[in-house]
Amino acid sequence: MKRGGIVEEKHQFATFAGGCFWCMVKPFDELPGIISVLSGYTGGTVENPSYQQVCSDTTGHYEAVQITYNPDVFPYEKLLELYWLQIDPTDPGGQFYDRGQSYQTAIFYHDETQKKLAEESKKTLQESGRFNRPIVTPILPAQTFYPAEDYHQYYYKKNRAHYQSYHIGSGRAGFIERHWGDNHAK
Repeated sequence: MKRGGIVEEKHQFATFAGGCFWCMVKPFDELPGIISVLSGYTGGTVENPSYQQVCSDTTGHYEAVQITYNPDVFPYEKLLELYWLQIDPTDPGGQFYDRGQSYQTAIFYHDETQKKLAEESKKTLQESGRFNRPIVTPILPAQTFYPAEDYHQYYYKKNRAHYQSYHIGSGRAGFIERHWGDNHAK
C-alpha cells in the first residue's frame, strides 16, 4: 500500500513457545521479512510478570517469542516450518534441560488463518513419521504478550559464548542435529 509516496510494509505477528526463549530468537532473527523477534511471556494470568515469576510456574505463562514479520516476504507457513525444527514437539514436560510449564511448547495463533495453517502443519508433521511419539504442542489463541526484561532480548548476540554453551549443553543442538540434520543445529 502506498501513502504519500512511501510504501508501507504489511506486518503481522507470530507467537511461538519453544522452551528457553534465548534459543528461539536466533533461528528467526535476521531473515528476510523478519522485522523483530522479542523474547517474552504469554498465556498466563499475571500482568507484566517477571522472569522469576514465570520460572516459578505459578503464573501460567510460557517463555515465548513474538515475531513481527512481513508475510509477503516470509509467509507464516515458513515460520511454522522453522519453528518445528527448533523444538521437541513430543515432550509435554518442557524442552530439553528446562522442565516445567513455562518451558512447554505452544503455537499461539493471531487469527483463524494462522490457526488453520498451524493445525495443518502439526498434522503433516505427525503423519510424516519423523517422530515415534505423538506431537503434543498445543495450538492456542494468542493472548497478551509481555516483553521480557532487556537482558533477555537478543541474548545470543549479547552473550555469544554463554548462549552457544547453553544451546549445546541443554541438549537442544544435539536433538536438532539428530532429527533434522547438521544444518539446523546452529
